Formats: sequence, C-alpha cells, structure tokens
Amino acid sequence: MRTKGYVLAAVSAVFYGLIPLFILPIKAIDFPLDVTLFYRFFIAALILLAYLMYKKESLAMTGKELLIYVALGLFYSLSSECLFLGYDYLTPGIASTILFVYPVIVALIMVFFFREKITKPTIYSLIISLLGVGILSMKDARFEVNVAGFLITLGSALFYALYLVIVNKSKLQVSGMKITFYSLLFSSAYYFVKSLVMQEPLAIPSMDLFIDISLFSIITTVFSIIALIYAIRFIGSTHTAIMGALEPVIAIVVSVGFFGEHLTLTLTVGVVLILIGVLINVVSGEKMSEGKL
Repeated sequence: MRTKGYVLAAVSAVFYGLIPLFILPIKAIDFPLDVTLFYRFFIAALILLAYLMYKKESLAMTGKELLIYVALGLFYSLSSECLFLGYDYLTPGIASTILFVYPVIVALIMVFFFREKITKPTIYSLIISLLGVGILSMKDARFEVNVAGFLITLGSALFYALYLVIVNKSKLQVSGMKITFYSLLFSSAYYFVKSLVMQEPLAIPSMDLFIDISLFSIITTVFSIIALIYAIRFIGSTHTAIMGALEPVIAIVVSVGFFGEHLTLTLTVGVVLILIGVLINVVSGEKMSEGKL
C-alpha cells in the first residue's frame, strides 16, 4: 500500500505541475482569472458528480461534513488564486518552487498541533529539497525573487498545507471521490460568487478557450486531486507533501520547453537536489513500513 501511495503522490504532483501549460495562455489573452478558476472547478465537479451518480453513491452529508467540505473548498481555491497571482510577479518555475515550501508548513503543523513525530530521514529530505528550491531561486550567485510575488506564493503554500492537513485529520468516513467532489464544488462556488461581485462576464468567447479550460480542469484538477487524496490515505500528509517536490520540476520543464525559460546551472542543480530529497523520503518511508527505522 505504501508503494501505491508514493506512486499516486507522484502522479498528483506531475499533473499539478502541468498547470503553467494551461493557465499561461489563458492569462495571455486577459481572460478573467476568477472566471477561469470557476470553470476549472465547476467542470471538474460535474465530472465527479457523474461518476458518483453512476456508482450510486449517496451525496448526503452531516452538518460537520458540510463545514469540512466548505473549508476544503475555500483553502484549495485560495491556494490556486495565490499561485496564479504569483505568476504575475514570478516565472512559473520560480513560483512553483516557492509553493513547494508547503511540505515544511505541513510538517510544522503536524508536529506543533498534532504532536506527530518527525524522523531524521524526513528532516534530511526536507532540508535537501528546500536547498534545491533555494538554488532554483538564485541568479548569478544571489537570490533574485520579487518580494510581493514571494509572499503571495507563500500564501498559496500555506493554504495548500492547510488543505492537506484537513484531509488527513478530518477522518471523513466517505470515499475519496465524494471528498473531491465537494471540495471542487465549493471551490467553484467561491469563484462564482467572486466573479459576480467583480462583475466579470461568464461567457467563454471561443471553442479553443473552452477546450483549454476543460483540459486544465480535467488534468490538473480531477486527476491530480483524486491521486492526492488517496496518497494521503496510504502514506499520510507529510510524505505526500514531500513527494510534491516533483511539482516544481515539472513546472520548470514546461517553462523551459514551452515558454522560453532558460535552463541554467542553478535550475539543473536545484532539480537534482529536489529529486534526491524525494528519493530519501521514499526510501525512508519504505524502511519504516518494514520496521527498519
């Protein structure tokens, strides 16, 4: 089960890392971000609703579950909003690497609020991965990150960390599909209301844009979040979060391959360090499951 959990965590990270491939062309034509994110989450919610109806799974919920679903939807939507606003100040590769500090936030929350023990290999994994993130943020042997963009993207990391912890600690006795459906539904509701308040038109002007938004929704949302939820159940919040190190790697590959970001020595070294951190996490997790640590 732990191996399956790591595979699912990696799949989730890869799909999530493809976000720049879809969102940057949409931002380039100045289509409203709030409307884009409304459709992203709404289309994904409709797909999962169809699946739940096919499986004849009950959509009923208790009052406590409603509050949890609303919180999940709010934190997931705010994380997305902060990340995409960060793209206005930073390159997609740098923004995605800053987002990766969320494993540190998850680990700190689990340690200080839930008294979860953190092992030495996990600490080493975090340090090496964060060192990779730091190197990715350097240019000409010095840090060169827009402060506003850094703080906004750091907010994305905080909200994403809170989302992960709630999924792990709420212990909802329902399927991952149902959790995902309600998370996406309430995320779409947030952006629908915000679009109305901001008086942004909801019409999609072209079929090409509709296809782009639909693929954006299915690949980076439906596939990614379902894999994420099951990964958390198999290996827990902290290990799933550290596997998210693959997200900035994929985002950088997309930025270099499709949007002209230069592949520098710092980018290469940073990617290698992040991958080393991921491997340490996987190996230590497997040894723990075998009683070797």
